[in-house]
Amino acid sequence: MVSSTPHLFPPFRADHIGSLKRPAKLLAKRKERDDGKLTTEELKAVEDESIAAIVEMQREAGIKSITDGEFRRHMFYDGVFDNLDGMKYIPVVPIDWFMDYVPDIDAFKKQNFKGAASYICESKLKRTKPFYVSQYEALKALTKPEEHKNLKITMCAPEWFHLRHGPYAYPKSVYSTDDEYFADVVQAYREEIQDLYKLGCRNIQFDDPLLAYFCSEKMLKGMEERGVDHKALLALYVKVYNDILKGHPEDITLGIHLCRGNFRDGRHFSEGGYDNIAISLFRDIAADTYYLEYETERAGTFEPLRWLPRNKSVVLGIISSKFPKMEDKDELVKKVHAAAEVIANGEEKRSKEEALNQICISPQCGFASHADGNPVTEEDVVKKLRLVVDTAKAIWPDV
Repeated sequence: MVSSTPHLFPPFRADHIGSLKRPAKLLAKRKERDDGKLTTEELKAVEDESIAAIVEMQREAGIKSITDGEFRRHMFYDGVFDNLDGMKYIPVVPIDWFMDYVPDIDAFKKQNFKGAASYICESKLKRTKPFYVSQYEALKALTKPEEHKNLKITMCAPEWFHLRHGPYAYPKSVYSTDDEYFADVVQAYREEIQDLYKLGCRNIQFDDPLLAYFCSEKMLKGMEERGVDHKALLALYVKVYNDILKGHPEDITLGIHLCRGNFRDGRHFSEGGYDNIAISLFRDIAADTYYLEYETERAGTFEPLRWLPRNKSVVLGIISSKFPKMEDKDELVKKVHAAAEVIANGEEKRSKEEALNQICISPQCGFASHADGNPVTEEDVVKKLRLVVDTAKAIWPDV
């Protein structure tokens, strides 16, 4: 039986996307490890120290969906495909193996890159070791028992390398169809989620910049020029998510974060509102919550939220993680109420109070999708997270 009320707590009224600014000491020690001057065990000790400090920062700021800041990763998408049997790391994949409608490839070409590192499927995919279990267990060890049910694990989107590499994503001698390829990907994700759940994890977020590509008219045009049926491709990815999420326990919150790009210089990739994908996103995918970027006009209006069902929640990313400039709290409150009006008057009519109950707020993305992070300081991060909390307190009594 599907619940008629949204999943909340998590997500919390004041939430965040997961990645946080790495301290300089941690980045320096990771470089030493990469250069062979530091052991993995020595690096882990520095990671533990840094994560303990960032956990305390989140507590003091009032953030309840505590993460490890992704401090044990180089890129936000690390964890799945680099640990999956059947995937091979290639230090220089030919640039033509990246689909030219994938926006960062355009950036590569402008800088005359001939290729880039990536992972490519070379044999049947199988999960023979955990992806994020060790990160969750380590975070549990650094937090209080009463916080464990709120700890958030962020994970790579299941279609990440499929969209990036198109026909080169896997050999036809290994998988004859996308359905065969994704059947094994789905199995791996289901196993990981089951293992995390057994350990007490109740808060998982998929980081997915790729679904936002289907919001961009430029990218859709690029797909069409390459002969890619983007409607069928989106339907495939919706099915993949549903196969992963099918039958998940009701006491775990599974969310999807749609990102438009979060490079070190604050550059974004895609533009366009959620209008093109609203029904597929909110109605067809069996996720519990959606973390949506809404900090600039390039994300469009709140109008697509009219499709949000009563039993789901949305986390509005109305504060920028890209730049240090602080937003005005009163303006943020107005935005939340504007979004609630759209939801209340949507396809499933409800009161504005009910609509407000489906909303949480956060920065639009993480502060460090890449280890080097955005052009903000650690102090800026604290100020931004406190602004999220202060804004939430101005709207909801249950923060």
